[in-house]
Amino acid sequence: MPNLCSALNCNRTSTTSVLAFFRFPRDPERCKKWVENCNRSDLKDKSPDHLNKYHRLCARHFEPNLIFKSSPFRTVLKNNAIPTVFDDPCRKRSNKETENKEAPQAKKGKSETQGEEDISDTTTQNINESNNDDGADSGPQTYDEETLNKEYLKSLFDIIVMMGTQNIPLHGHSDKEPKSKSFTPSNFQALLEYRINAGDEFLRKKFEMSAINLEYCSSTQLQQMLEVSENCVRQELLAEVKEGRFFSLVIDNLVEIARESHLPLFVRFVDKSNCLQEVLIGFLLFEGDAEAITERLIVEVTEKCGLDMQYCRGLAYLCSGVSAMKVKAVAARISVLHPLAVLTPCSNSSLNICLANSMNLTGVHLVMSTLKKLDAFFSKSPLLQNQLENAILIYYQGNDEKTNALKEACYSKWTEQHDTFEVAVDLLESLLLCMDSVHDNEDHKWSNEVAHNAFVISEALADFEFVMTLVVLKNTLSFSRAFGKNLQGQTNEVFFASSSLTAVLHSLNEVYENLEVYHEFWFEEAVNLAAALEIPVKIPRLYFRKRPNSGEEIQPETYYKEHVTIPVVTHVIKELSELFSENHLKALKSLTLVPAIMGQLKFNTAEETTADIYRNDLTNPDTFPAELHCWKIKWKHGTKDVVLPSTIYETLQLSDVKFFPNVCALLKVLYNLPVFAVTNGQYSTAKQRLKAYLEDTPAHHRNKSLALVNINCGIRHDLDVMVETFLKMYPDSEPTEKHD
Repeated sequence: MPNLCSALNCNRTSTTSVLAFFRFPRDPERCKKWVENCNRSDLKDKSPDHLNKYHRLCARHFEPNLIFKSSPFRTVLKNNAIPTVFDDPCRKRSNKETENKEAPQAKKGKSETQGEEDISDTTTQNINESNNDDGADSGPQTYDEETLNKEYLKSLFDIIVMMGTQNIPLHGHSDKEPKSKSFTPSNFQALLEYRINAGDEFLRKKFEMSAINLEYCSSTQLQQMLEVSENCVRQELLAEVKEGRFFSLVIDNLVEIARESHLPLFVRFVDKSNCLQEVLIGFLLFEGDAEAITERLIVEVTEKCGLDMQYCRGLAYLCSGVSAMKVKAVAARISVLHPLAVLTPCSNSSLNICLANSMNLTGVHLVMSTLKKLDAFFSKSPLLQNQLENAILIYYQGNDEKTNALKEACYSKWTEQHDTFEVAVDLLESLLLCMDSVHDNEDHKWSNEVAHNAFVISEALADFEFVMTLVVLKNTLSFSRAFGKNLQGQTNEVFFASSSLTAVLHSLNEVYENLEVYHEFWFEEAVNLAAALEIPVKIPRLYFRKRPNSGEEIQPETYYKEHVTIPVVTHVIKELSELFSENHLKALKSLTLVPAIMGQLKFNTAEETTADIYRNDLTNPDTFPAELHCWKIKWKHGTKDVVLPSTIYETLQLSDVKFFPNVCALLKVLYNLPVFAVTNGQYSTAKQRLKAYLEDTPAHHRNKSLALVNINCGIRHDLDVMVETFLKMYPDSEPTEKHD
């Protein structure tokens, strides 16, 4: 219904005029002045609320300086505005008395008719004017169908982005209990209805124009919009990757989303400011064999992300347990397809933990899963941490140095460190005492849940298979502990670590060649530890269940040599050889381009031969030898007081590095490798936010599109781009009918 101006002799309507129309104010004094000035004696007896609800004055009756636009779609009056622009009152009085009487009656009739038809939208209009009683009515604004549809979609995308950034699940209680007859709407619909009631005129108009049996937003359209928002966030994240070309991939631990297993996929790259970034770009469905997952990953990277796998220079994974074997097979396939995508350890995990997680052995799975349970158990309460400290004091009385070292370790992430297995062996007696005490719960200090968790952990700790496997892991991985620590150290430590790999492998091969002797010592250590804990030395029950009628008799020492010691030592040697391939070692040796390392080597380096694998990545390969010579001269004969840059980041920040384009290009390629840590705080939060999202969101409420928005909430979310993308992908999308 069009709005009509209530001023005497003014025939303007919202359908024939582009002017804004304003409600009468609710303030009695101001409302009285409005009525007097518009010369409508028939309105004097009406209440301010009635006038506010059913009567309007057009903008022509106000001085221009009293009117302003609060938005492109809304015109409002200044506070205390009074209408003063009207026709000459004398001319009005010269009209015939019958005309003066008939005009108000006509005005009254059409105003009250309008009032009856305007009741349906007064709630929204009242909310719009809560801060300014004189706000312009939304009625006069007319929009073509295309504009209305775009603004409607923009409102929907705004809700989706808000739900993602605030981590609001799509569904409410009814989703948790699918068969429930709860009338609680989904969170999305509830927010949409709230927005309509709060004054979103585009949503209101869209649904007023639609059939009464149409949904606000169908589940199909909602899913389409979620995918579009996910794609737009991903494209915003990867804009700089495409410009810089080179990147690396990192596959994180398996997560459950919408009752399906997914692999979080991260991309590492060097941005325009030469800072290393690592961003989450999506969740890869973990379904099918290694070949199917590999194909799905490549499609995700190339088609969805728009990246070229030919420019992938590094690859790492952090998976553990059974899934690690399949992910390892995926990484191997990618390395075959793209040899320059070098497989490396990940800077987010210590090398020894990475090596243990990749072992497909029952005993190792038992150790690693128990370590995770211990980490989760003690993180629940400081009182549990105090309980462990008391147990340490009991077992290490008189040894203050050992006691303090173990107590300090307990306050760090000791289950994820380079020396995790050494600490675990030293703590084993204290851990078992602590778990037994909590489970016993004599003073009713702990809840049933905590006591039960303590019982589960104590059962694992008191298993000889756990003890023996832990001792073997401790002794085998002691050879790679210092090597792995250097890999996560300063840049010069990473460089020199690459040179020490030969010595590490030599020591491990010596162990393998003399395995009988080493195993005898390790088995004796495990037996002594088990005796101190009153743990019986026995073969796992599962072994006999698999061979019920074999009739063969095997001794524990022989069993654990064949099923633990030999497989663990063999795996570590094989895994180190694969993680540090020839291309990987060449890449690490190219770190001599960093001036501080160059100086430590007395500028006696040969980067040309180590950098040959990246020859095609250089800006001008033919000039590289000459440029490299100038690069060495620059630092060798530079000012003595100058501190040589010690990291890739510091080197790339030099103002004159642009004069060495080949050096700069090679350093950027190297910087992408996952072995290097993301040191810039503003760019190292992606994994932290993923961890927080998984901890805060129940599995059945997780949504991969909203998760991507939540984890990357710091980026710009362009709603207009989302709308345009949606209209291109789904030009015929419209609300669909409800189904009861």
